Amino acid sequence: MTLPLPTAFFRRSSHTPMLSILFLLVGLVLLYFGAEILIKGGTALAFRFGLNALVIGLTVIAYGTSSPELVVSLQSTLTGNGAIAIGNVVGSNICNIALILGLCSLITPVTVSAQVIRREIPVMIGVCILLVVVLWDGTLGRIDSAVLLSGLVIYTWFTLRAARAERDPSVGKEYEEEFHPKAQSLSRSVALILGGLAVLIGGSHLFVTGAVEMARSWGVTDAVIGLTVVAIGTSMPELATSLVAALRKHSDVAIGNVVGSNIFNVLGILGIAGLVKPIDTTGISRIDLGVMLATSVALLPLAKSGGRINRIEGAVFLSVFIGYTVWLIQR
Repeated sequence: MTLPLPTAFFRRSSHTPMLSILFLLVGLVLLYFGAEILIKGGTALAFRFGLNALVIGLTVIAYGTSSPELVVSLQSTLTGNGAIAIGNVVGSNICNIALILGLCSLITPVTVSAQVIRREIPVMIGVCILLVVVLWDGTLGRIDSAVLLSGLVIYTWFTLRAARAERDPSVGKEYEEEFHPKAQSLSRSVALILGGLAVLIGGSHLFVTGAVEMARSWGVTDAVIGLTVVAIGTSMPELATSLVAALRKHSDVAIGNVVGSNIFNVLGILGIAGLVKPIDTTGISRIDLGVMLATSVALLPLAKSGGRINRIEGAVFLSVFIGYTVWLIQR
């Protein structure tokens, strides 16, 4: 929920673009660190309950890095800016593949495991197709959202089951080295989770307010702001996690984080946001949905080709992202 006093203050500042940018930047910083605190507490709590590093990486980390998208989309929905919520998810999915995987592949070719090629990427493509179908009529209703959220429950259950049965020790080792948390008390873990959520909520309030005011001052739609500024900003945790993993040669972590986050963005974020309040998708064009679907589909043959995404393919992804962003701004 939004707080009356800050909201009133923000409305009075609707004609100060510099203040809107300040809100946006401060909100972005809070979103990033809020996600970091939440993930740290979540991984420690999951480890305390006996989950292995692979399961933690595929669920807590992948979903945790999407927490900025979740709180920003909920905030946008509650304040009547549903186009930002939809644009945030569609834009973040494009950003995760075209920008983040593009950059990671330029640093070092990203090796893709057989499991990701066989199951995770096809699931992501199927989820994107489902999103295009439910948004085709221009609205995201509660029934649509219930279907999406049910899909997340089923996917998470299968992911946990498959992770426990994982036989390749190298995959588990990568996640262990990347995320294995230090032992800490239950109270500290819970405090970190609650603190991270509080920071995320405060950051989302500032970030969404700054984004809406910026859209008004620039004369662009909420959808365009959601697809660009908000999408890139809320993807910072995925960018940081995947880049660090790529630098450490942990390719499974890098691509697993991106694919897992994309699946959660659609099924979890829009599933929750649409249940809270039906969303009108005005401003999100079929071209935007097409770019999201095309980048997702393109990932599969590139991953299958030699079992990795090389630097040239990464450069192509990055070029697509830059070209799409320029087109959006001109639109």
